[in-house]
Amino acid sequence: MDIGHTIKCAVTGMPTMLFGGQPGCRAGDERLARNQLELSHAGILSVGSPAFESGSAIPSTYSAGEGQNISPPLRWSDLPAQTHSIALIVEDPDAPTPKPFVHWLLYNIPPNVTAIPEGIPHEEIAIIIPGAMQGKNSSMKLGWTGMAPPKGDLPHHYHFQVFALSTGLSLEAEAGRSALLREMKDHIIGVGELIGTYQR
Repeated sequence: MDIGHTIKCAVTGMPTMLFGGQPGCRAGDERLARNQLELSHAGILSVGSPAFESGSAIPSTYSAGEGQNISPPLRWSDLPAQTHSIALIVEDPDAPTPKPFVHWLLYNIPPNVTAIPEGIPHEEIAIIIPGAMQGKNSSMKLGWTGMAPPKGDLPHHYHFQVFALSTGLSLEAEAGRSALLREMKDHIIGVGELIGTYQR
């Protein structure tokens, strides 16, 4: 396969690489949540995980196709003093979809929380994190849905985007990506990102 070859995607109208030897309408980094929001005045958060290093492969334990489909552990720091809540959006911009594939929406995380354990249950209210709520991923299910890129694709990149907000959100549980972005957009005071990869 010629990795450098691109075509114009019929869905997005944007140039896209070939994945798995077949034309794929790659959503693209420009459609990630962090690139859809005004972040010029946001501080920089540090985001990491004890399960994988930034830029490295995410263990298959957290995958849907080959693992246990449990959420990975995360941690963050450098929250602004004015933080009232935290939101997490995990997306795959390499998915052959018009928008990045949403793997996880977790919001109204209290500002005193700086780490979350692996295996958050697939429930509306994340009981392990008092007050936090989970939205619907692109599989239309609650909570985390693990990596399951098409076999033969180049490694997909999974963006764990953490947002510090100046307010709590009035969203109910089970919100979708669009509703979450709409509620967040005027309240972002900090942002950080951890990127992991996965290939089948």
